[in-house]
Amino acid sequence: MKSTILLIVFLTLISPFVRAENKNDRSISKKLEILQTQPTTYTCPMHPEIHANKPGKCLKCGMDLIKEKAKSVKKSVPKKQAPKAVVKKAVPAKATDINTKATSDDLDQNHTNVPADNSKLKAEPAKRIVKNTPPRTVRYDLYVRDTIVTFGDTPKRAIAVNGQIPMPTLTFTEGDIAEIYVHNELNEDTSLHWHGLFLPNKEDGVPNLTQMPIKPKTTHKYTFPIIQHGTHWYHSHTGLQEQIGMYGSFVMNKRNEDPTFRAGIDDLPTVPIILSEWTDLKPENVHRMLHNATDWFAIQKGTTQSYSEAIKAGHFKTKVANEWKRMNAMDVSDVYYNKFLINGKNESKIDGVSSPLSFGEESGVRKFKAGDKVRLRISNGGASTYFWLNYAGGKITVVASDGNDVEPVEVDRLIVAVSETYDVVVKIPADKTAFEFLVTSEDRTKSASLYLGDGIKQLIAPLPKLKYFEGMKMMNGMMKMNGDLDDMGMKMSLNQMDMNVVMYPEITGPATIKGEAQKEGEMDHSSHDMGKMKMDDSSPKKEGMKMTEADYNSNELSEITTLNYAMLKSPTKTTLPKDAPVKELRFELSGNMNRYVWSLDNKVVSETDKILIKKGENVRIVLFNGSMMRHPMHLHGHDFRVLNGKEEYAPLKNIIDIMPMETDTIEFNANVKGDWFFHCHILYHMMAGMGRVFSYENQEPNPLIPNPKLAQRKLFADDRAFHVMAENDFATNGNDGMLMIQNTRWSIGTEWRLGYTKHHGYETETHIGRYIGKMQWLMPFIGFDWRYRKMEMGEMEENLFGQTNTKDNRAVFSAGVEYTLPMLIKAQAEVYTDGNFRLQFERMDIPVSKRLRMNLMWNTDNEYMAGLRYIVKRNFGITTHYDSDMGMGFGLSLNY
Repeated sequence: MKSTILLIVFLTLISPFVRAENKNDRSISKKLEILQTQPTTYTCPMHPEIHANKPGKCLKCGMDLIKEKAKSVKKSVPKKQAPKAVVKKAVPAKATDINTKATSDDLDQNHTNVPADNSKLKAEPAKRIVKNTPPRTVRYDLYVRDTIVTFGDTPKRAIAVNGQIPMPTLTFTEGDIAEIYVHNELNEDTSLHWHGLFLPNKEDGVPNLTQMPIKPKTTHKYTFPIIQHGTHWYHSHTGLQEQIGMYGSFVMNKRNEDPTFRAGIDDLPTVPIILSEWTDLKPENVHRMLHNATDWFAIQKGTTQSYSEAIKAGHFKTKVANEWKRMNAMDVSDVYYNKFLINGKNESKIDGVSSPLSFGEESGVRKFKAGDKVRLRISNGGASTYFWLNYAGGKITVVASDGNDVEPVEVDRLIVAVSETYDVVVKIPADKTAFEFLVTSEDRTKSASLYLGDGIKQLIAPLPKLKYFEGMKMMNGMMKMNGDLDDMGMKMSLNQMDMNVVMYPEITGPATIKGEAQKEGEMDHSSHDMGKMKMDDSSPKKEGMKMTEADYNSNELSEITTLNYAMLKSPTKTTLPKDAPVKELRFELSGNMNRYVWSLDNKVVSETDKILIKKGENVRIVLFNGSMMRHPMHLHGHDFRVLNGKEEYAPLKNIIDIMPMETDTIEFNANVKGDWFFHCHILYHMMAGMGRVFSYENQEPNPLIPNPKLAQRKLFADDRAFHVMAENDFATNGNDGMLMIQNTRWSIGTEWRLGYTKHHGYETETHIGRYIGKMQWLMPFIGFDWRYRKMEMGEMEENLFGQTNTKDNRAVFSAGVEYTLPMLIKAQAEVYTDGNFRLQFERMDIPVSKRLRMNLMWNTDNEYMAGLRYIVKRNFGITTHYDSDMGMGFGLSLNY
């Protein structure tokens, strides 16, 4: 009995433990079952928000996905799952109105062959790094591939990196180590340059200068410490690849303990923005056409400035004066573009922010509300386009330029030079409204829009069309007969005086047609006719006619505040070492728009030696723009001080835009050895040779340049390249045409005239010449003339000088000179080996109307020609002409 009682007590005491153990066993079994049934997922080590159910590549950086650690799931307490990558159907590249959002470091940009999730575009929080966080190595894998896009009117070849255009936004924090692997899957060389970054010279990414090109089907590793912060960008420095997609944002965040961290600025939600343009033409063809003085781009823009248009606008004398000074029509931007893009789209929208740090919301996603501020990190990744920035929500506050902080400046608008970067802060002034951030090309032909906010679109008035004939009138006054510019005694610098202000209707009023009554409220702009100030180069300025800086200062002429460099001030001292020796250099930015030759001191890169500088010295550069185009000059590997009157607080930049007739001074401390490129960042100007190379004395050889002489020849090949031009007229009275091959200095040209009868015969003339002088109006040449014509017995040809020719066949060599006269007339004097002398005058492509051109020719052999050509398409026209040898004819013209 006693044993029974003890057994009952024992069982009673142990049963709770048995039940608990069984319960635990069942719980463990259930957990094991859950873990065993949970699917395996993969993620990116650099982008943990990426999830996939099978191995592959990260859509953002291209790295291999790795297996995620298995996580237990409690059935009774459901949790929000991390967002998984969703493969969506490709969005057509032509779509123009896309409501986009983002939740990642990369603003989702227009894809090419890999779809991007366009439904999650949001402003990103500023990265705050906890104090004393150790530096990290940040790796990106970039896969460079050919693709097809339809940004313009037809599908065209482009280059995508990791399946997107623009290239992925690369984000770092000061103190990081960057490791960037470039996988070249193209069938051509490539490279990547890190614009505005301080890094070892061999990592700078300039092919044939700091490294050899990255060959097809190979991988190149760039690695460098991140020792700065700010908004920058990166792009190909190989050929013209930048024009077809190889550009992207490069953002370096401040560390939290940085003493320059600015509350209310550096902690705002940010949006990296890269501006660009797209042309359906191959960039190589664009480059060729520019060198051949095409006016097809002007026809596309509607800016031909022909004689008929000049007469209609009351500017016939202006047009004549323009050609009398041997100038072509007024030009603002070199190239016609089919589309302008913001992060790869012509129109997009950001309606919220994914910043729990800024708003304290657990979801981390929230629509913009009235009063919210956003920091836009803007880079101009365009190849040749300056962009105006305007905002429908009010003022724009500039807080940084070229990655360097500036004291906040509030403006109504600003223009961003090619390759320049600005950080701006804008405010969302009202709820339920999307405010337009308008980006307009400098020539004002087209624009792109980014809408900030959620709701009804609030537009801003587009910039009005430029007054080109007013600009032509201004340009006539600036240009002397010898091709030099006349500053009229005005001291121009720092973009404070914009000579183009006479073309801005919003500043100087709308254009008026001569003879019309002046409308109320309109301004009389006759004072802007600078050509009236001087009767000739030596005559004094008339009393009351002298122009002053205020006449071209847009901020003085209107209530619209436009940013200029004089308004920029660094929040910290930027002085250079005071005890360092100073090396001063002076350059004139020179150019010839007619032949599209751009240089420094009338010399291109291949015509000069490297400029030697010493480590530790202060280098001061004085730049005068003696050309008719503005130039954004960029220095690799260094920031420079812009001497703008702010003394110790002069702003730091790596790009300075220099307008015509401006003189600007910059200075930097030479502190990183290497060969550093200094060049105009308009892509087609750089390829034409507008630059120099600064080289440090007594530096070690670059291990990435095993054969310096070969590398130099390849570097020089860019501005030595020849460009082909050809045209042929298939007419009823014969066939005539020309083929010309030219580069910076040399010209090889052949003309032919083929008759359909023996009496008309045929003739070819070939000339090889070299252009002389800055304006290249003079060209000595040698030539060869060969012709056949069936002449009647006893028939003789006699020229104006009484010299005769009785031969049916003529094959002679010649020597001569060609000179461009006023009105763009080409005068040619030529002596042949048979003793004959010929003087010829020719004017081609006189712009009668927008598409109608006239050709005229006469020489002392009593030959003359007059013709008309109507331009139907870029390579096709309808012609009629009268030739003294072949008579009247009609035909079709093909040109290349």
